[in-house]
Amino acid sequence: MSIFQFLKSKSFFKQVTIAVIGFVILFFILKFWLNITTNHDQKIQVPDLHKITIIEAERKLKEVSLGFKVIDSASYNPDYPKRSVIEQSPEAGDFVKEKRKIYLTLNPSKYRDINIPDVNGRTKRQAISELQAIGFIVGTEYTYVNDIGKDVVRGLRHKGKILNPNDKLPKNSIIDLVLGDGEGN
Repeated sequence: MSIFQFLKSKSFFKQVTIAVIGFVILFFILKFWLNITTNHDQKIQVPDLHKITIIEAERKLKEVSLGFKVIDSASYNPDYPKRSVIEQSPEAGDFVKEKRKIYLTLNPSKYRDINIPDVNGRTKRQAISELQAIGFIVGTEYTYVNDIGKDVVRGLRHKGKILNPNDKLPKNSIIDLVLGDGEGN
């Protein structure tokens, strides 16, 4: 039997008909099963969790059958309470399905600690630039000591306490400079 005769035969059309009917039945079964298992038309609105503690956020999310995961703490933001939610994904008001995880970013309890660099012997301008670049605030109250170098850094202080290189202070701490007066020998 040649290939053309086979394509015109009754058994070929019978096999093609069975394959098409099987495909259509499989398609409808799959569509029905997916509608049931994916909760297709279900919508839960994500609550606003900004500025609340993790315990309150967990309670709110459990009420609407949602989970959460803390992804990381961000940089400290003084506008938000300590250890409160500062970001969430998906955002408040978005619609999600049941048991979806909401990813939360928390506000740390304080600014992170930064090592104090060794700025002894540098000029006032150099020291101010370096300290501000790494996140400190340089106070405007300078202490002058008898030294040959005018406006050369001879020490650092924080709230009256002498600081040494590699000590740690929280970011945005105020550091006061101890400078030479230029009148020493």
